[in-house]
Amino acid sequence: MTDPTQSLDIPVFVVVPPRVLLLDVAGPIEVLRKANLEQSSVRFTVTYIGPSATVGSSIALAVTGVAPLPERLPDGALVVIAGSADAPMENGLEHGERECVDEAAIVAWLRRAIRPGIRLASICSGALLAAEAGMLDDCDCTTHHGCMEDLIRLAPTARVRENRLYVEDGERLTSAGITAGIDLMLHIVAEAAGHACAVAVARYLVVYLRRGGSDPQLSPWLEGRNHIHPVIHRAQDAVVADPAQDWSVAALARLSGASPRNLSRLFNEQTGMSVTDFVNRMRVALAGEMLAGSRLDMEAVAMRAGFGSARQLRRAWNRLHESPPSTARSRLQMGA
Repeated sequence: MTDPTQSLDIPVFVVVPPRVLLLDVAGPIEVLRKANLEQSSVRFTVTYIGPSATVGSSIALAVTGVAPLPERLPDGALVVIAGSADAPMENGLEHGERECVDEAAIVAWLRRAIRPGIRLASICSGALLAAEAGMLDDCDCTTHHGCMEDLIRLAPTARVRENRLYVEDGERLTSAGITAGIDLMLHIVAEAAGHACAVAVARYLVVYLRRGGSDPQLSPWLEGRNHIHPVIHRAQDAVVADPAQDWSVAALARLSGASPRNLSRLFNEQTGMSVTDFVNRMRVALAGEMLAGSRLDMEAVAMRAGFGSARQLRRAWNRLHESPPSTARSRLQMGA
């Protein structure tokens, strides 16, 4: 676990293109702002960069104070390319010469600046600039549904995936339109700062924490979170932070400030499941991560996930999955 006195700093550089879609910037970066407030082990430091110090936006509000494109990026940086609006508010004109020059400058900079060890994330039509720079060649990727044909044309060797919130392929991360950038950034926060932090940020933003890839379902870490009841959230936050703890109804009731009977009633009303069901779902989710990311045997996985035995894990797993955990391990490790 990261020493809280020595936080990991992740430098984030947000590329601001002409006609920037403000939500492509505000949504994902608000995720990082809140993540910085929720914990101290990881710090996201954000710099806005681009070829012009002042940029017009999708809603006719100018963005100023944009720093120049840096000559070199620090190791471990995350570069985020926001999308552009075809028809900004109060200005439906075609791209002007200056805008074309700025876009070409961004493409040229990406070719120079992106190297191994630098992650590149695109929001919405930002994928088109990445594609033009050759950053998505031979990669799985996605973009806004209205930009799919352009992405295929600009990156003919890329494997363009439709109907995805976001796609991660090594150091290349791409997301679909507009608010999907929030989903992508929640995914990045979960990987860097943990699921509990991502859940807290998602709840603050009043959004779902959803999976990307080929699975359109809600993340198991946010199942039963489509409510605003603070008592239930306190109990759920505790379970998500450490699913393997001995979470009896009585223990969670004491922590959340409710009686066991009232907590059980509220859980069923607000989440559609019992306290025990929620705890088991979180333990199964944790077991799934260990199955995919470790060589631990089934008994060890079961114990570390909070189950008394591998038999208990299999019983809980089979209530939620069609295939047994042994089959899931092979499927998950192959990236299915």
